[in-house]
Amino acid sequence: MSATVERPGRVNPLSRALSDAGVLAWRSLKRIPRTPDMLIYATIQPIMFVLLFAYVFGNAIPIPGFPGARAYREFLMSGIFAQTMAFAVASASVGLADDMSKGLIDRFRSLPMARSGVIAGRVVGDLVFNAFVMLVMVICGFIVGWRWHNGFGQALAAFAILLLFAFAMLWVGALIGLSVGGPEVASSAGLIWLFPLTFLSNAFVPTPNLPSGLQPVAEWNPISSIVAACRHLFGNPSPFASPDGFPAQHPVWLSLIWCALIIAVFAPLAVRKYRSATSH
Repeated sequence: MSATVERPGRVNPLSRALSDAGVLAWRSLKRIPRTPDMLIYATIQPIMFVLLFAYVFGNAIPIPGFPGARAYREFLMSGIFAQTMAFAVASASVGLADDMSKGLIDRFRSLPMARSGVIAGRVVGDLVFNAFVMLVMVICGFIVGWRWHNGFGQALAAFAILLLFAFAMLWVGALIGLSVGGPEVASSAGLIWLFPLTFLSNAFVPTPNLPSGLQPVAEWNPISSIVAACRHLFGNPSPFASPDGFPAQHPVWLSLIWCALIIAVFAPLAVRKYRSATSH
């Protein structure tokens, strides 16, 4: 009777990639208790945005069809959630740039590790970290008076879209981190383009309040699509300048299309960049 012996070294590529990603995701998460200041700074900025817009600018920004400061706070929170997930770009770009400057990327490339697993591990670790930050934001939102009105199931769907958006933006951050010269440059390169993208959206100001020339740009903005999908699922105020347009009629579908498009473009580019990346 002959026995089948599995030859060493024959490992399923997908299994190896998942295993490598899990190990590196755990490595990424283990650094959080050793650097609590990172967690503090990651949560204090969105909390400051909530307090600033809810209590300082809230009464000065009317929501068409929804009068009162309470309406603005419910309008605001989806924008804060989306902005926080978009800013996940910075954590991935700075983290990978720091690894490159220390020579860790060169070391990873010399080991028998799946190329996609190395980048995916960083992305997954940062995604878990951003899920915790989002939980802090939800608690902050409840404190200032935000609520969801369409049931727990649709609220979970909104949070899932937010995490999917964070996952997509982390691939953008990974590409930036592998392309720049160091963590200082990565910090600026990861955020400098996000501020105009965020403020030229429906995150903080309803699109009917914007100049007519900017309204279509804002409503098709990827951040606007995430915000509108969340407002739709949460049952929060969501006015549109063009209520019959595709972004207004199909906000969830548009948000999923944007996320899929960002992942499809930037994930392969990040993995390809990792193949050729060298320590600066």
